[in-house]
Amino acid sequence: MNVWKMAIRNLGRNRRRTFLAILSVFIAITLVTFMDGLISGVVDSMARNFTKNESGHVNVTTADYRKRERFMPASAALKDADAVVAAIRSTPGLGPELVQVTPRIKMGVVLSSEVGNKAALAIAGDPDVEKSMLMLDRAILPGGAYLDTPGTAIVGKKLATDLGLHQGDTLKVITEKADYGLGFKKLKISGIFSTGVDTFDGSTFMMRLDDARDLLGLDRGASQVLVMLKSYQQADRAAALISAHLAASGLGGLSVQSWTALGDIASLISLTSNVYFWGEIIVAFLGAFIIANIVMMVVLERKREIGILMSMGMERPRILWLFLVEGVLMGIIGSAAGVIGGTTLNLLLGAKGLNMTRTISGSGIPLDNIIHPVVHPGAVAWFFALGILVSVIVSFLPSRTASRMDPIDAIRSV
Repeated sequence: MNVWKMAIRNLGRNRRRTFLAILSVFIAITLVTFMDGLISGVVDSMARNFTKNESGHVNVTTADYRKRERFMPASAALKDADAVVAAIRSTPGLGPELVQVTPRIKMGVVLSSEVGNKAALAIAGDPDVEKSMLMLDRAILPGGAYLDTPGTAIVGKKLATDLGLHQGDTLKVITEKADYGLGFKKLKISGIFSTGVDTFDGSTFMMRLDDARDLLGLDRGASQVLVMLKSYQQADRAAALISAHLAASGLGGLSVQSWTALGDIASLISLTSNVYFWGEIIVAFLGAFIIANIVMMVVLERKREIGILMSMGMERPRILWLFLVEGVLMGIIGSAAGVIGGTTLNLLLGAKGLNMTRTISGSGIPLDNIIHPVVHPGAVAWFFALGILVSVIVSFLPSRTASRMDPIDAIRSV
C-alpha cells in the first residue's frame, strides 16, 4: 500500500490527538510569522527614523567635517553643496532607487531674547523637503505657521518658554561663520512646535536653508547632503556609486558614507535580526515538539501492527518512512495554516499601522511613530519550510524506534 495513503488514514484514527499536534504547529508558525512581520516593521522604522533625522541613507560631506562632526564646524562645510546635489542626481545606475537629495545645515548657536541667552541647535534645510523628513510641520501648535517665508523660524515649545518667546516675536541668533567671524541674524518666530520630546523641544529650532547660508556666509554651501533611497538596504551600493561618480565629476575627496557606517544603529538592527532569527527557530521547535510525543505514542500503541507489517515483508525503511510521513503531514497542515494566519495578521495591522507613540516617546528626536508590520514572501516561504523541517526532525527519532523493532517481540506485546 502507498505509504502516503496509509499515513493519511492513520492520522484519522485519533483525530483529537492529530488536531492537537496540528494546532501546536499552527500556533507556533503563526506566532513566528507575525513576529517576523512586526520585527521587520520595527527595524524598518528604526532605519527610517535614523536616516531621515540624522544621516540620510547616504551622507556626503567633507572629510574635515566628518572628523569634527560633533562640533558642526561651518568652516569645514561643503562650499558648493548645490553642485554635489546635481552630481548625485546624475549618478549612473542610481535613478530608479533615488527618492530625494537635499542639503542640510546643522550648527550650534546662541539665542538671545529679553529674558536671557541660551545655547541651542539650529537645523536648516529646504522647507518643502523637510516636511517629509523632520516632519516638524505636523508638530506646530495651533495658530502657528511653517517656514513659508524667508526670515522665519520655528522654535521648540520648551525652548521658547525658557527664552520667554511667543509666536510673532523676534529671535536673535548668534553663531560662528564659515570665515570664523561672528554671524548675527534676526528671525521672526512663525510657529512653535511640540514633538513631546522634551530634550528636542528644549534645545532645537529650525530655519530655512537660505537664511542659514546667509547667517554662516555660505553662498551655496551646507554641512552635508542627505540622499534618501526607496530602500535603506540599497545604501551601501548607492554610496559606492555616488563616491565613484563624484570623483569622476571632479568632486573627489569628499566623505561618502552609507548610514550603516554612521553610529551604532546598523549594529543594533543587525543584532535584533540575528536574535530573532534564532528565537523563531526555537519557537518553531517548541511548537513541533508535541509531534514527537504523539508519534512516539502512536509507535507504542501500534507495536503489534508494526510487527505484523514486518512479518508480511514490509522493509524497515518503509516502516520508518510511514511514521515519518505522519509527522510531516501534521507539520505541513499546521505550517500552511500558520503562515496564512500570521500573514493575515500582518496584512491587517500593516494597513493601519501600530501607533507606538507611548513606547518611543522617550527618545531624543521626533519620530515617525507608526509601525507597519511587513510581509515578505520569502519569509513566508521560509516559515512554511521551517515548520515542515522541524516536524521531520522531531518525528525522526520515534519513527526510527519503530523501524528498529523486533517483529516477534512486537507481535507478542500487549
